[in-house]
Amino acid sequence: MDSFTNLDQLPVLSGLQAEHERIEINLLLEGIFRIYGYDFRNYSYPSIRRRIWHRILAEKLATVSGLQERVLHDRECLERLLSDLVIHVTEMFRDPEVFTSFRQDVVPMLRKYPAIRIWHAGCATGEEVYSMAILLHEEGLYDRTRIYATDINEEVLKKAEKGIYPLRNMKDYTRNYLQAGGKEAFSKYYAASKDSVTFQPFLRDNIVFAQHNLVTDRSFNEFHVILCRNVLIYFNTQLQNQVHSLIYGSLSLSGFLVLGDKETITFTKHASAYEAVSTANKIYRKVQ
Repeated sequence: MDSFTNLDQLPVLSGLQAEHERIEINLLLEGIFRIYGYDFRNYSYPSIRRRIWHRILAEKLATVSGLQERVLHDRECLERLLSDLVIHVTEMFRDPEVFTSFRQDVVPMLRKYPAIRIWHAGCATGEEVYSMAILLHEEGLYDRTRIYATDINEEVLKKAEKGIYPLRNMKDYTRNYLQAGGKEAFSKYYAASKDSVTFQPFLRDNIVFAQHNLVTDRSFNEFHVILCRNVLIYFNTQLQNQVHSLIYGSLSLSGFLVLGDKETITFTKHASAYEAVSTANKIYRKVQ
């Protein structure tokens, strides 16, 4: 491959070059799985290729094989690569209309349960987990709810558990909260310092943060709600179906599944087991 200095210059390869690079990437991902247990082998290839090259450039290396040699012998380099491979794009009340629909269409059904179990799969730094805690608090359901917030990355889980976020984000988060049907002054839910905010401790009382790998780990409970938003888009079809099977097996009958805006159950083997609660907001209910 010709030398380049940034991802905008990443060339489109063909023929033998492309085949060689794919072999290198497959060997890198196989090595990570065998040594560290993280399985990225069935992630979307174009996406993972771009992220691998981002790390190659950041490490001042020249080839995928060079990155492999470093990653397999340097745990800190692996952690840096994991941060590139696992995307953590999130915000409080992201896609407010989803939370509005959740209030209107799902909360009335949850009121029937004496205890509620919710799984946020791929929770990243936790903003949407706290959003759900706030929503349930305002609906009078939080005291009987247990939220399990999981992610593959231990470092982002530590950030999520602290509940500390940049103060500069609060303007956007407040707007999202209000658009999502928030009933209070959003500022009552956090304490501000110089450049950050810490969300109120009571919001963490019923949240369990834990590491969980959707690709390699099994179900650990039965849930009334599973939120897995904007995670599946990074997987290939085989892996999407595998994770959908995990979700299906983890969701109680009449339970609710909430996906990201670019995700669907339509083409999975479990499609007939769900009915749409809100097609626009990707909220489904398990009916069989």
